[in-house]
Amino acid sequence: MSTDTDARPRHAAPPGPSLSDRFSTIMRHDLPASIVVFLVALPLSLGIAVASDAPIAAGLIAAAVGGIVVGLFGGSPLQVSGPAAGLTVVVAETIHEFGWKTTCFITVAAGLLQLIFGLSRIARAALAIAPVVVHAMLAGIGITIALQQAHVLLGGSSRSSAWANLTGLPDQLLNLHGDDFFIGAVVIAIILGWRYVPERIRLVPGPLVAVLVGTVLALVGPGDPERIKIDGSLFDAIGLPEIPSGGWGSIAIAVLTIALIASVESLLSAVAVDKLHSGPRTNFDRELMAQGAANMTSGLLGGLPVTGVIVRSSTNVAAGAKTKASAWLHGVWILVFSIALVGVVQQVPKSALAGLLIVVGVQLVKVGHIRLARRTGDLAVYAVTVVGVVFLNLLEGVLLGLVLAFVLLLWRVVKVSVVAGPVTGTDRWIVSIDGTCTFLALPKLSAQFAEVPAGTDVLVELTVDFLDHAAYEAIHDWARQHENTGGTVEFVEIGTARMEQATAGPPQRGPARGMLDAALRPWRERTENALEDGVAAYHRGHAHVVRPHLDELRDHQDPHSLFLTCADSRIVPNVITNSGPGDLFTIRNVGNLIPADRSDSSVEAALTFSLQKLDVRNVVVCGHSGCGAMQALLSGGPQGPGLDEWLAHAYPSLHRFHTGHPIARAAAALGYDEAAQLAMVNVAVQLETLHSHPVVQQAMAERGVTVSGLYFDIGTARVLEVTTDGIAEIADAGHGAIALHA
Repeated sequence: MSTDTDARPRHAAPPGPSLSDRFSTIMRHDLPASIVVFLVALPLSLGIAVASDAPIAAGLIAAAVGGIVVGLFGGSPLQVSGPAAGLTVVVAETIHEFGWKTTCFITVAAGLLQLIFGLSRIARAALAIAPVVVHAMLAGIGITIALQQAHVLLGGSSRSSAWANLTGLPDQLLNLHGDDFFIGAVVIAIILGWRYVPERIRLVPGPLVAVLVGTVLALVGPGDPERIKIDGSLFDAIGLPEIPSGGWGSIAIAVLTIALIASVESLLSAVAVDKLHSGPRTNFDRELMAQGAANMTSGLLGGLPVTGVIVRSSTNVAAGAKTKASAWLHGVWILVFSIALVGVVQQVPKSALAGLLIVVGVQLVKVGHIRLARRTGDLAVYAVTVVGVVFLNLLEGVLLGLVLAFVLLLWRVVKVSVVAGPVTGTDRWIVSIDGTCTFLALPKLSAQFAEVPAGTDVLVELTVDFLDHAAYEAIHDWARQHENTGGTVEFVEIGTARMEQATAGPPQRGPARGMLDAALRPWRERTENALEDGVAAYHRGHAHVVRPHLDELRDHQDPHSLFLTCADSRIVPNVITNSGPGDLFTIRNVGNLIPADRSDSSVEAALTFSLQKLDVRNVVVCGHSGCGAMQALLSGGPQGPGLDEWLAHAYPSLHRFHTGHPIARAAAALGYDEAAQLAMVNVAVQLETLHSHPVVQQAMAERGVTVSGLYFDIGTARVLEVTTDGIAEIADAGHGAIALHA
């Protein structure tokens, strides 16, 4: 029986937490966390509304709706949603083109599309967008926000495009408003320096402190910096969207753009948040449906589009939140603040929010993402996407990045290496073809084949995972022509795509697993010439791979271990020890026995030769499940001439098994049958025999040779460690063995 946990009895799931436990968790963890998130979300929501050229109340409505709706119905346990910097550019463009009321209609339609996405269960498909494009998109948005808000920081107003904002900066600097600039600079300094204040003070979010200080400076300082204006209460800002009267093509593009960006940003944020905690994972389809419902609600009430926001979500996790209660509670606090303290908001200077948004925008450009793009060869994709987002628009920039990423991917996937050259010291040539061999490789193939002199012996080494008919024909035709000039061509096919299959049907990529199956599995179809066929397959596919290594071993061997195991055909020592030619010096006999009386000259000779001549460092005894020798011992009947005499060497193992060896008890507790228990006991007894052997004792004393035991469970392909008194799982390197005995 397997020792894997899957083979053990399954227990019923533990009951969920009681109502009192849930209430206690909310009060102890989620309530404090929600207050922290509220304090972070409040100034950000105001700033994003300003950056989007939307009504200030729209940011508060979106923050409240995102927190409450997604917090109650979302699939991510700790993600916090609301208006996000990632949508400011596209929302600002939408407002300028269609007006605010129509933008609210577009938000509702985008939410409906997200809802359909979630119901269609395609949420994970949104994660297929190359991360470098997403990183670059956010960086482009950050640069655009910073350029916009730089003008507000200097006392002016943002221009219609990033290029206009960039070229207009010198003129804006000449017309600097000192009071606005001073307040914005103080806000930036506080946010950047907040990490250096004492930890107890850092419990209050830096952005909130910065905006409060900026507001106080605006109230007590000289000058009259421009402040936020809210016409009426939050209820006055609520209004139904306006259905557009025409231009449905442009409307549809805007809806799709907002839906896709909001969906991708929310899902990527959820993935990032999942990495920050060890609780339940995100249900992506449910999260996307909740985001859609929140956008429909926000649009209907006159709010900005809603997405999952990584800044608020990471703050939520860091503040100790445990459940979704923290997200919806933060939405409640924003709602209460917006209704009861709207007058406070109107005292906030725009330059203070500009300073906050400049920091947010700059922080979207992450140096780590640029370094990663450079290391992975995607820097061009990153740069093209950023430039496109900044100087064209968000959708065109992302599309440019995706197209370039796809072109690079196609080039890398179909890339093939073709190298022809002479074998050192011989008149023979080798042509190595490695990669994906398609019609795109024809120029390379032709150029390299032309280098091969006529009449030479050539080895063509094919390490390809895809071979289409055009490439096959080019290789085949060249080989035929070369042979007509008096040369010879030998093919070695190491890859998974085969020449013989190139004309049998449409080309297919050969799975790497096929190579393992071909090398490790037994032949499924037995033929009259199984050995000859196997040797031919070895020559065709594997001899060339091991030839260089074997050439190094032609005059000597240096195995690290003596491996004594059963003659059973199902035990392949090099496979279960992940070793190769020259690693193991192997002894095989029926039952993996070492006669205690040293009467078997073959075993004695192998022990002496390996320990004294080859200086092996380890001696290993390996038993296995389903062993015929152990089953014969348990049956007790005669087995035939020669076999009865040989099995007599295992009688000590049988006796120890019947007298209650601790290994037998441990194996029985794990569900192994009697034959398996005896096989493990037999390994332990052989280890005792080795420890008392003079040659082994000498090697242990002089060179520190180790003696160890293994047990191979054929049914599960698992290997256990066997000692003289117990058994243990063999864990990954660095983790050691896991004891299984009592």
